Amino acid sequence: MTAQIESAKATRDRAEPVHMEPAIGVPPSEDVFDDLLRDETRLRASLDKHMRNIFAPEAKKDLRPFASGEVADLLGLSQTHLRKLHFDGRIPDVETDERGRKLYRAEDIHAIRVALARSAKDPLQFLPGRVGSDHLQVFATSTFKGGSGKTTAAIHLAQRFALKGYRVLAIDMDPQASLTTMMGLRPELDLADSGTIYDAIRYHDPVPMEEVVRKTYFHNLDIAPGGLVLSEYETETPTAIRQGIQPPFYLRLKAAIDQVEHRYDLVFIDCPPQLGFLTMSALVAATGLLITVIPNMIDVASLSQYLTMATSLLKVVERNDQRLDYDFMRYLLCRYEPSDMPQSQMASFLRMHFGQRLMTEAFLKSTAVSDAGLSQKTLFEANRGDMNRATLDRALESINSVANEFEQAIHHAWGRV
Repeated sequence: MTAQIESAKATRDRAEPVHMEPAIGVPPSEDVFDDLLRDETRLRASLDKHMRNIFAPEAKKDLRPFASGEVADLLGLSQTHLRKLHFDGRIPDVETDERGRKLYRAEDIHAIRVALARSAKDPLQFLPGRVGSDHLQVFATSTFKGGSGKTTAAIHLAQRFALKGYRVLAIDMDPQASLTTMMGLRPELDLADSGTIYDAIRYHDPVPMEEVVRKTYFHNLDIAPGGLVLSEYETETPTAIRQGIQPPFYLRLKAAIDQVEHRYDLVFIDCPPQLGFLTMSALVAATGLLITVIPNMIDVASLSQYLTMATSLLKVVERNDQRLDYDFMRYLLCRYEPSDMPQSQMASFLRMHFGQRLMTEAFLKSTAVSDAGLSQKTLFEANRGDMNRATLDRALESINSVANEFEQAIHHAWGRV
């Protein structure tokens, strides 16, 4: 197995060594290292202070309440119908603000879904998760290139589906742990010793997945956090392969997910921007693939390399009696600007090659995403009064449309359409 994988990875490792002359004016290496240490200490302290300021005084995130218009959209009802349901006492009442406007917590929205499902001809209209023989849907979001919108897409889709009534688990397989940080955890502090997905997939004394999964401030959305310790999985795996430790590396994440599969409808795995053992284990555990790409030449060239490498490595896995049978795969345009002619042309180029596998909807580039990110928030968490409402609405419409299209693929896999 080791020889096959190393052979498949050879195309990545054949670059000729390049002799570099020392640059004029560069200080000795030990001084550079001292600078790196100082930079790391100062930056970590500053980021920690920033996070404490954002989440002060409890140092925890919470989710804003939703307005009636947002809730009506999530439930697929008109605001008039929603008001009538309250008036008739058919759904639980909620708190109001000083102006008498109803404010809905995520828990309130779920309680309303449960109440409506009880009397609905089709309960799946309000509680659309798994029933009967529907199998767990596991999505690996991956790509080669950092900055492609992979984590941003994963967390927004996970949150949107949680608001839509699905039971969602997010798994952060990236040592950088950006998704974990966005969900209000600080890996360097909260998970310094244990508590990441690494604990459930490590080769020696793995812990049950139930001990890794955490409830979040976002109703219906749990997380298996990531952290720098995941880098150990990359370095430990070659030795584990030689020693024949079971289950093999590519099945360990799947085995961990199987332990909690009855608790969820959907799982989103955020992979690191590389094709190592962590990403391969996610690709094997997945029932569906979501590959993000920014429609420009550099990112598309990177995508081509990713596909070449991924297919080569996964063929090795298949030759070891592990069948890869995906329900579907989709390419998602991220940070897309339709008015940008080169991007529009590249999008057409990708559609010509990928056809329906390239999602019709795209996650548009928006300052609302970066503005919300300054305070470690997503579009669903952002306070509408803190940014341009029209800009926020356009960004929300974009990701909601992506989620709706993705939901159709999920329902098709479950045999509902």
